[in-house]
Amino acid sequence: MDQSMKPGTPLALCTLLLISLLLIYLLSEKNPSESITAKPSLTTLSCFVCLQHKTPTYRDELEAALEGASMANKTVIITIVNRAYTEGDKPMLDIFLDGFWLGEDTRQLTNHLLIVAVDKTAYERCKFLRLHCYKLKTDGEDFVDEKTFMSEDFIKMMWLRTRFLGDVLRRGYNIVFTDTDVLWLRNPFPRLTLNETIDLQLSVDQFNGDQWSQRHAINTGFYMIKSNNKTIALFDEWYGQRNSSTGKKEQDVLVELMWKRVFKRLRLRVRFLDTNYFSGFCENSRDANVVSTVHANCCRSIRAKVTDLTTVIHDWKRFKDSSGNKTMESRWSSNHLACQNSWIS
Repeated sequence: MDQSMKPGTPLALCTLLLISLLLIYLLSEKNPSESITAKPSLTTLSCFVCLQHKTPTYRDELEAALEGASMANKTVIITIVNRAYTEGDKPMLDIFLDGFWLGEDTRQLTNHLLIVAVDKTAYERCKFLRLHCYKLKTDGEDFVDEKTFMSEDFIKMMWLRTRFLGDVLRRGYNIVFTDTDVLWLRNPFPRLTLNETIDLQLSVDQFNGDQWSQRHAINTGFYMIKSNNKTIALFDEWYGQRNSSTGKKEQDVLVELMWKRVFKRLRLRVRFLDTNYFSGFCENSRDANVVSTVHANCCRSIRAKVTDLTTVIHDWKRFKDSSGNKTMESRWSSNHLACQNSWIS
């Protein structure tokens, strides 16, 4: 039985009332002298019909969250966190937000940042910070604690992320996705191509000098993607590979799709981002005067990321305080030793 027609539901009650009124109307037409009830008007009946068939307009929680964070062109900045990223003496989420607070022309971008929490603790922390927040349904999976790189739970969480972002694209929103271990030190939009002909702009671990070359080690920790039929088809095909890609994270599968010329088949125009502007621990930016983002990639644990990103923040403060000094060293002071050592233990 249709759930809406079960006894006691508003639709069922409305239907019964409408039938009763129709019977009264018909009986009163046949026996006007015996009618004991005032004949309902056709206007009244049509009103009930309108009420019965009127489709309610409402927004689900995700749509409300996306609309609240959206820019005028329906672009949303999205990051995904769990409890492990919101707890500790200096949580990763706090360091992430420090980047927006200390960066150049970045504070206002938090108005368009949607933090997607995979557990209650992370969601409550987001709400406490008065940010745009959404609690992601995880189908009963437990993603509360730190998920070690390439562990089974880590891979599951990456696929959950892919499915969610595909859903956002299907709703017509453009996405700038950023891992929470990416520091936004300058507004990246002047360095991103806003041309409608560019479908996807991907960060890389090392840049080979050609922004159109598909011979890159891509990194899905930071990218900008337009919502259109081509990108939605990409995410559908990408997510569809999860069950036949045991032991592979979603990034590895996207690389394979690129090598199999899926980008070309879908006629996607993909740009790869120069690490001089969109840098990471795999390959530092050569110049702090121009860098937009710094990603704690090539790093295994949250603790190591926190340590080395904190050093980056200190370097950034020093650089900003001495910006008028032309002899100031514009390179980073650290070789990201904590992250290097995270692969040893």
